[in-house]
Amino acid sequence: MSRIPYLDQFCDHLAYERRVSEYTVRNYRAAVENFVRFLEGDGKWKGELAAVTSSRVRSFLIQEGRSKARRTLHNQVSGLRAFYLYLRQQGVVANNPFTGLTLPKLDKPLPKFLTEAQMRSLLNAPILLWKDGKMDEFDAFRDSLLLELLYGGGLRVSELCALNHGRIDLDQGIARVLGKGRKERLCPLGPVAVQCLRLFIQRFKLEASLDAPVVCTRRGKRMEPRQVQKLLKRHLAAAGLPLDMTPHKLRHSFATHMLDEGADLRAVQELLGHANLSTTQIYTHVSIARLKEAHKQAHPRA
Repeated sequence: MSRIPYLDQFCDHLAYERRVSEYTVRNYRAAVENFVRFLEGDGKWKGELAAVTSSRVRSFLIQEGRSKARRTLHNQVSGLRAFYLYLRQQGVVANNPFTGLTLPKLDKPLPKFLTEAQMRSLLNAPILLWKDGKMDEFDAFRDSLLLELLYGGGLRVSELCALNHGRIDLDQGIARVLGKGRKERLCPLGPVAVQCLRLFIQRFKLEASLDAPVVCTRRGKRMEPRQVQKLLKRHLAAAGLPLDMTPHKLRHSFATHMLDEGADLRAVQELLGHANLSTTQIYTHVSIARLKEAHKQAHPRA
């Protein structure tokens, strides 16, 4: 049990009632624990959550702002605001000291992505490594499959790792994906990804029962996001591509390429599982930026 009152109950509320990801639960817990360490720092705080004032919160933000990135600070405040909202709902506190705060504005960098040519190089990397004798056959075909699924379906890495065979219709080429907030959406995977999956199952005689993971280890165990992130680095290096690319940036590539080829913005929003269209609109900025750069390089009046 946590020594911080109501923290365990709050985390259970996040996981089982709000159904947020394990990653979010872990980060929100860490934010509360970090804030409590700050409160305990001067030895004057008596452990009363209801006694925290807005001025104390501002002092915390000033201290954190000296060492934390702006986005990290925003994420911490989101966790603490949610914690105090929960405490208020439980009747533990009367006010939420994290409401109405003015936080430093976040920079909005355009998302990084791979070009279509770079993406082809990455997708080809696992099989080329196998043919060159630098990679085990099972790993090469498995890695080829997971890259095709990430890019072909625009999946989050957590969605990929959680995907079971029972949620894929191979004949239709459709996956039923559980996204953020346990919301289900349909993701077309594309014929190449479907062919990779069929070949993977047949070649290695894998169990494809309803609850079996699609992306697995040689022993049939479900893969973790960190494992996927690590193997992606290997294939980026093999393809001579930037090593700062992540599985989520393959999702950026999926969205950017879709819009470049004329896909409707709302269709891309639905495919990505974004709750708000504004989240998807950043990819239109990417396309506009690319058009302006092409104009600058090629037009005699640019």
